[in-house]
Amino acid sequence: MRCSYSITTLLSFFFLHLATGKELYELETDYNRNLPPGKDTEVSISLFINRVSGVDENREEISLDVFLQVYWEDPRVHICCNHSVVELTWTQQQPKFWVPDLYIRQLREMKVLSLFQEMTSVRLYSNSTMRVSIGATVIIKCDMDFVLYPLDIQKCAVDFSSYKYTMEAMKFKWKDDPPLSFPSDFGDDGYRLAKYVVSFSTEKNMQVIFYGEGNHSTARMLITMSREIRSHLLESYLPSTLFVIMSWGSFVVIPEIVPGRMVLLVTTLLSLVTMFDTVRNNSPNALELKCIEVWLISCTLFVFFALLEYFVVLFGIRYDKHWRHKKRDLERQQQLQQAQQQQQQQIQQIAQVWAGDRVKLPPLAHHRRSNSNSTASMAANNIGMSSLNDAPPPGPAAAPPLAATPRLLQGSSKVSPHADLPRHRGDKHEPGLPAGESADSDGPRRRFRMVAEYVILYCGSQRGMLDQVSLALFPFCFILFTTVYWISYVNESQRQRNSN
Repeated sequence: MRCSYSITTLLSFFFLHLATGKELYELETDYNRNLPPGKDTEVSISLFINRVSGVDENREEISLDVFLQVYWEDPRVHICCNHSVVELTWTQQQPKFWVPDLYIRQLREMKVLSLFQEMTSVRLYSNSTMRVSIGATVIIKCDMDFVLYPLDIQKCAVDFSSYKYTMEAMKFKWKDDPPLSFPSDFGDDGYRLAKYVVSFSTEKNMQVIFYGEGNHSTARMLITMSREIRSHLLESYLPSTLFVIMSWGSFVVIPEIVPGRMVLLVTTLLSLVTMFDTVRNNSPNALELKCIEVWLISCTLFVFFALLEYFVVLFGIRYDKHWRHKKRDLERQQQLQQAQQQQQQQIQQIAQVWAGDRVKLPPLAHHRRSNSNSTASMAANNIGMSSLNDAPPPGPAAAPPLAATPRLLQGSSKVSPHADLPRHRGDKHEPGLPAGESADSDGPRRRFRMVAEYVILYCGSQRGMLDQVSLALFPFCFILFTTVYWISYVNESQRQRNSN
């Protein structure tokens, strides 16, 4: 009997509540909940943002706990008994009222909050204004661009509109007092997360979106997410900068100490490569190189160029110690062999000429002085060599041509490379150049070889001239790169912040 009495009491209270609700308001006789109140219905929206649950960068989503209030005026509904406000339950009264077909374009998922019952309500005002309030967790799809990561600023637009009625039939706007409200734990600059500072704002002007059947009125909210950069400065930028500075210490190490200098550069290079791989795996994906990836790649290249500079120094030292001396000895030996071959060829030619003429007795002493010029010209004609025209002038100390003949016929090869050998007037070959190379024909090639040898010897000199230049050049280039890098990306980040 107690159980049946209790159930009867509850049912009586429920029906009494429904009857009381019907007495609080009344509908017009021609009321149709499928039709809007008028041709130009104005819908106002306000939003209480309770918390930012999280940001998923991989899925490009942001999760919010909100209370959404939607206001509109329906003159077909009237409040009875001089009440100013009437509270109704959404689940029971919703089928009897017309409500706007609210559409959130970026909405991915929505879950109504509930404890003992769902957090929904309908409120009627004395001026025929109706308000629907819903507490829910919403997941918003946000198009993110991570090219400026970690200097990126993400902006997400959330559009509240109707999916059925165009702007001629329904207009959406933000409520004036105020459109957005926050709890007291929100900071002045926004809600702080581990990685972001999230702030909210609304567009005062009405936005229009074309959905295919016409233009739809839209109330737009902007979500701005500014990334916390201090952690990235301490975890990525500062260590990579220190690694680059450490690589400059290799320039003051003696080049002959190969293990110490090589270990310093290779260890620094591998550390930067590992850091780049870690940052790339832990950062969100982007279509282009991200800002932090450009920095780490540049730091890696600076260390790699320091290692390449050391290779050049080692090559120069090796060339200076071994290859240059060997090359000089080979060139001298080749020049001496070529000079001996040319001398033997000339001796053979002179011997052939003298062997073909009749051997005449040398003239007497008093005839030698008077007829020396004719004898010299006759010998030049018989020999046919232009080098005899350069013979010494006649005098008492001049030896007759026949006196030199036995020495030439002996075929002696003990002649120095700079001996007074007969030359052709048209021969432009210099004694210091190898055979087949002349100062006129191979001038550019010879100058290029001289410059290349000078550069290599300069790099590998024992005084370490290239290391001294690199010790000043590398820091200057790194400071220049750092200045250009930060100015460019910070300006681009500010431009992105002020773009919308």
